[in-house]
Amino acid sequence: MCETTSESAAATTRIKAYIAAHLHDPITASDVAKAAGYSQYHAARVFKRETGLSPFEYIRRERLTASAHALRLGKCKVIDVALDFVFDSHEGFTRAFTNGFGIAPKKYATHAVPEGWLIPYRYLDRSNSNVEVTNMNKTAVIFTQIVERPARKLILKRSKSAEDYFSYVAEDGCGTQNNSAAWDVLCEIKEALYEPVGVWLPENMRPAGTGSYAHGVEVPADYNGAVPEGFDIIDLSPCKLIVFQGEPYKDEDFEAEVGICMERIGTFNPEVYGYRYAPALAPRMQLSPLGWRGYIEMLPVESLR
Repeated sequence: MCETTSESAAATTRIKAYIAAHLHDPITASDVAKAAGYSQYHAARVFKRETGLSPFEYIRRERLTASAHALRLGKCKVIDVALDFVFDSHEGFTRAFTNGFGIAPKKYATHAVPEGWLIPYRYLDRSNSNVEVTNMNKTAVIFTQIVERPARKLILKRSKSAEDYFSYVAEDGCGTQNNSAAWDVLCEIKEALYEPVGVWLPENMRPAGTGSYAHGVEVPADYNGAVPEGFDIIDLSPCKLIVFQGEPYKDEDFEAEVGICMERIGTFNPEVYGYRYAPALAPRMQLSPLGWRGYIEMLPVESLR
């Protein structure tokens, strides 16, 4: 007998309810399967078909969401929140939180208003932030917001001729984190303000004989630490960035979904909102594409007023 849509939905509801009740406890594949009433393989397959996420991607998302709300209350230390939501270490929680929300948990906890950071729209309530929702077509809903960047520096490894991510990785080589070799090095820079990014450099930031695409990470303007061998460091002026964030997608659909987002971003006219692109101010940046948070890209803008 074939499984009905209602049975799949009911099993998914049971899994979600179990996860919600056990966010503070270890959850295994066996636990998920028992909640669904299926085998481990079938439970995971049904859940991903219904939600677009594997059970453990969903668990991570819900734990990060709940941990953000706990931090917002301001009554807990970051390490306490990390352990409370079953993260193995302060470092692991900080990395996951920063990758998800674009801001370190300690900084998030000490700022009363989260507006301006890359908090995925399906995670936290953004109803009070300055966010525009642009329905560019039925397959690509793009969320936009304007964020402020202070004066800072960019540590980057340039390319010889790369113009995009794939040509850059082909030139630089693969690292251990499913990205470029340079990415591994950038992830180790503890003074980083945000997560590493792929960047398209404007002409005024490109020496002759280098490609337009690179991988880099932003650090404070007064950074005086080491610059890894083979890397450069450049100054970036204060500026505004327009942030585009696509809907979550299935990881196996990565290339198609990111392609759709990039196409729609390319047709966006910021003048509708009183801004124009200002490429000389900063590189165009893309965050590491993660299906559970959607594709994120940032471009410098300046006010028309």
